[in-house]
Parts: sequence; structure tokens; C-alpha cells
Amino acid sequence: MSGKVQAVRGTQDMLGEAAERFHAVIAAFDRVRRLYGFQRVEVPVFEATSVFARTLGETTDVVSKEMYTFEDRGGDSITLRPEFTAGIARAYLTEGWQQYVPLKVTAWGPAFRYERPQKGRYRQFHQLDAEIIGAGEPASDVEIIGMAAQLLDELGVAERVELKLNTLGDPATRDAWRGALVEHFTRHKFDLSDESRKRLEKNPLRILDSKEHKDFPIVDSAPVVDDYLSAEAANFFSKVTAGLDAAGVKWTRDPRLVRGLDYYRHTAFEFVTEDLGAQSAVIAGGRYDGLIESMGGPHTPAIGWAGGIERLGMLTSAPAAATMDVALLPLGLAAEAAAMTIAAKLRRAGLACDMAYRGNMKKRMQKAAASGARYAVIIGDDELAKGEAALKDLGSGEQRHVAIEALAEAIAAR
Repeated sequence: MSGKVQAVRGTQDMLGEAAERFHAVIAAFDRVRRLYGFQRVEVPVFEATSVFARTLGETTDVVSKEMYTFEDRGGDSITLRPEFTAGIARAYLTEGWQQYVPLKVTAWGPAFRYERPQKGRYRQFHQLDAEIIGAGEPASDVEIIGMAAQLLDELGVAERVELKLNTLGDPATRDAWRGALVEHFTRHKFDLSDESRKRLEKNPLRILDSKEHKDFPIVDSAPVVDDYLSAEAANFFSKVTAGLDAAGVKWTRDPRLVRGLDYYRHTAFEFVTEDLGAQSAVIAGGRYDGLIESMGGPHTPAIGWAGGIERLGMLTSAPAAATMDVALLPLGLAAEAAAMTIAAKLRRAGLACDMAYRGNMKKRMQKAAASGARYAVIIGDDELAKGEAALKDLGSGEQRHVAIEALAEAIAAR
């Protein structure tokens, strides 16, 4: 093998600000999930391929074109997760989590799809995920949407993001609407894009998602779900919107917003932005009351959402740079050995501490100042002999000698 080793296309390496943005999103997510009483959950990065084929639908692009699927050494078909919900639903069934309903859980981590990489989209990407399983009341829709809205507010991006909301109705509503859409699109079949003609056979609701300009007039004239809403479905949606209003969550109705798979019911929503180009959705979710039943479990109402960590990170302001409390400047081998002990004690006292080994005193002081440290601790042979160190306030320039054993207390007291 010759030549420079390259990263795999569609993956990313992060250092500095990019990594800080990434983890700022995760930290905010963890704060907000605690406020809403969601537990953390961990599920495998890979599952039996059937878990995703059954839950995402054999005919979807994710299953047919995008999944990373392989046969392991035991001959089993394994797939790297393209999303979280299917794995959490599988665990709900196989781990006996039914005893905890309503189960409110969150997860985050990598997911994998073989897509064309573009801004904010990778083949190994990272998602936040929130689910409420076993609650069929409109209040759970309000709660999980409110949680997403509060996360966006916590990240300081709420004003740049719009919540779009729709209802898919109950099964009777959805079936009637789907039939009307098939009839409508069939009449215009030869005017549709190639992709939409394929969807007409397999997943007709997804035509409403079309990004092809030639489909727009046909989509605009398509029947809307409101014409087919049952009284029960209309009542459910009105309770969701009233709850969002009561919670102070702003929303916009989007009657074209859909979820193509049959197990989705009632509420569908997306938080979208115009600041990321084509990748406009930063959080998307919906109610999937039929999913667990499709996996062989009992009828179990559920709702959830997923958010792209990379996309959310791109929207946020750069976090404040991490700074040090103390920069240690040891002069000489004996001082370097002593500095190891001092650094350990300072860190155990909760003080962020770094060591400047290289260069002359001027360069070391410059490095200490650049690190943002509040203090420099200077130790040489003379200081060691007296059991003390020079403590310099890098803001004021004031310098004094302090007993080595008292350094942590002296710094913390200031």
C-alpha cells in the first residue's frame, strides 16, 4: 500500500471549535432531557437487518439504497443503524421494558447511511433521539415537541428555526386520504418526475415531499388531509395545537408534511431553518402508533423525534474557548518533578491546570497568557528550597510567593 491514507468519504474528524460545538449540543440535550424527566438509554450500533427492513419498509430509499448491510462471520445479516427508533422499539420488546410505560427515553450517537455527502450530511452522522413509548394522549405529543423547542432555545437558535406541524389522522383518515392521493397522482402520472412515479407504486404519500419542480403544480392541487379527517382525529389534533399554544410553542401548519410509512399516525412535525441550504430540517418526528405492532408486539402508541447533531452545531454560536485556571512553569528537572505533584493536587482541588515545559521564560509566559490562564505558578530551584512558588496574577501582573502546600487555597480564594 502506498500513498497517504485518507478518511473514508462521508466521514469527518473534529478538533477544536467543531468538536466543541458538537459536544455543546449534546450537553444542552442532556440538560433539557433531565428537565422533562427522560431517562438515558443505550442501544447497539448494529442490529439484525430485519429490524430496519420491517420498521423502515422494504421499499424505502433507506432500506433499498442507503443501509450499510453485511453478513457477519456467523452468516447473519447485520446492519449499522440508519436511525435510533427501530433499535429502541426492538429493545422495548426484547428487554421487557413494557413494565415502565409510559417510557420516556433519550439517546444520542452515530448512525450510518450511504448517501451523497453534502453540507451537514455525512455517511457517518450523529443524531439526538427522544421517544415516549406507551402514551397515546395528545399531551405526550405536546411534551415531546415542547422538549425539542426548549432544546433549540437552550442552544440559542430558536429564532432561526420554524416548527411545521401536520396531522396524518387515524388509520381510517390516512387510508381515505391515501386513496384520494393515489387517484389524483395516477391522473397526472405521465407528468410526474421519474422518482415520483416510482413512489406512486410504493409509497404515494412521499410524492408530497418531492423536490422536483415539475411535480410542484401537481402536488399543490392534491387533496389535503383535512378533507378526510375523522371527528376523532380532528379532535386529537386540536388538543395537540391547543397544548402547544398553552405551552408557548409557536407552530405553523403545513398540510403537505407527511410520513410515508403506514405505522405513522396523527402528529407529524419538523423544525426547519433556511440557514443550512437544502438540508433544512434540524429536528423531525411524529407519532408512530403502529410501529411496535408491526414488529410483532402489542398495539403500543408512541411518538418521537430525531435531530442532527452536526446540523444543530452548525447553527449555534461558537462556544467560549476552554480556559485554564493555572499554568505551571517549572524551571529545571527538580522543578519539573515537583510540578507533577503540584498539578495533581491543583486538579484534585477542581482547578484546571496545564504545564509549560518548552522554551525560555518569555515564551512560556506567552503560552500561559494565550491559554487564558488566570494564574502562572513559577517554580525553580530557589523556590523549591524554600518550599514555595511564585504565584503571578496574569490579569493584573501582581506576583507573590506562596507556600506550595497552600497554592490551591490561595488560588481558590481569589
